[in-house]
Amino acid sequence: MKNNELQNLDEPKETSFANKTLGRRSFLQFAGASAAGVALLAAGCSKDRGDLSMPTMGGATLDFKDDFGVLNYAYALEQLEAAFYIKVASALPSAFTTQQKAYFQDIQFHELAHREFFKNALGTAAIGSLEVDFSSIDFTSASSVLAASMAFEDLGVAAYNGAGVRIKTDAYLTLAGKIVSVEARHAAYIRDQISNGSFADLGTLSALGSDNANALDGALTPDKVLAIAGKYIKTKINVINL
Repeated sequence: MKNNELQNLDEPKETSFANKTLGRRSFLQFAGASAAGVALLAAGCSKDRGDLSMPTMGGATLDFKDDFGVLNYAYALEQLEAAFYIKVASALPSAFTTQQKAYFQDIQFHELAHREFFKNALGTAAIGSLEVDFSSIDFTSASSVLAASMAFEDLGVAAYNGAGVRIKTDAYLTLAGKIVSVEARHAAYIRDQISNGSFADLGTLSALGSDNANALDGALTPDKVLAIAGKYIKTKINVINL
């Protein structure tokens, strides 16, 4: 994929598509209503936080000195996942069954809802749109799409689990728990499409910190997650106060 083909997540075409599909599934209504509550909490916390603006370093900056950094970190990951599934939905490998196409579109709607949730909740404190690079993924190949999807979903679960310890506000922690459980549902479905019956196989996730003996999913710190995800993100991400 050439650089000029990399998708900007705020392009009018995508925004129109997101509003249309999410409206049909009532996801934007859900995200907007829930974000309002989180935004009120964020506004209260901002008095203690001071200036919400990020340091000018070029690219996007994740400042982990408070909950805003964690929420923006989640927003960055949801941008990446949403961009991936939008691309999948526009290609839909011919080898996909009708059921697989339907399920992948459902996953797309979930990730779009997550992305819009964080964008609405963070408001002016949100980082900008990230530029992505999926040139290493063959979106016409079912096996390539499934492998990439598994990587994104497994990483997403480990990312939310690893970020939980950094969240100080109970409402945000509850929100993260609700989202990571959805990401885990995605991961289980994708794994089963690759190898039937492997949906609960933790043994292959040791690199992401899973504990198969105690039936525990992995948890990775943000720096490790971003190092892995960086392959697909063209925008420079600066991390401070981690």
